[in-house]
Amino acid sequence: HVQLVESGGGSVQTGGSLRLSCAVTGITTSTYCMGWFRQTPGKEREGVAAIFTSDDSTYYTDSVKGRFTISRENDKNTVYLQMNNLKPEDTAMYYCAAAADDSLPLADFGYWGQGTQVTVS
Repeated sequence: HVQLVESGGGSVQTGGSLRLSCAVTGITTSTYCMGWFRQTPGKEREGVAAIFTSDDSTYYTDSVKGRFTISRENDKNTVYLQMNNLKPEDTAMYYCAAAADDSLPLADFGYWGQGTQVTVS
């Protein structure tokens, strides 16, 4: 049974920081492409960041480049999203997801967490 559990969300002021965690069981994160997505009411879920298995390279959507960092800690089977210099437009529900192959399209991610809310004011 695969389970992804996000934590670390909350309410912060503009310019603040949060670190999201995604604890994974049932699969080994080092062998999966891991991604963070976000969604606000009435909008499509968008990809924020991903870390690939082939060489641990990373991807970031333009709006978070230089502010967010995705990483993973293999011995804890956990993926992180460090978010600095947060802006009100970063307010969203953040989801962790896993894909069996290195990929970016949302549809390729077969495993999802329940999400953690981030609110920036």
